[in-house]
Amino acid sequence: MVESLNTKVEIVVPGTSFMGMPAYGKVMVGDRGFEFYDDRNPKNYMQFPWKEIDHLAVSVMFGGKWLPRYAIVTRKSGTYTFSSHDPKAVLRAVRDHIPADRIRKSLTFWQVLKSGGKNLFHKESWINMFNSLKPRSRRR
Repeated sequence: MVESLNTKVEIVVPGTSFMGMPAYGKVMVGDRGFEFYDDRNPKNYMQFPWKEIDHLAVSVMFGGKWLPRYAIVTRKSGTYTFSSHDPKAVLRAVRDHIPADRIRKSLTFWQVLKSGGKNLFHKESWINMFNSLKPRSRRR
């Protein structure tokens, strides 16, 4: 059996982990970290101590009325995306352990397209593209 990272649990809600195929389980926020436990396979779990979490990126829709998912960005391991039945309650519990300036709104679909379009028309990006297309001389 897996031992919990937390000594005191603040909230437990059903949730989903989006690492490859979605995994359904329980999201747990406690005094020492954020945890996800899979319902089907007890060996499939994720534990994030508070000091390991860099920031949270939250998808906000309809002016904050709907929070479909949130992502935990760690200092070393990367980004992990989750959703839960009551995301506002989960984020309120997380806010007690992570400062509010490290909980951020993620970019919208249109903002991502806009930034990609801006990068497309920068001179440096075209120079890099043409340099990668040049044939390179071989040493003999």
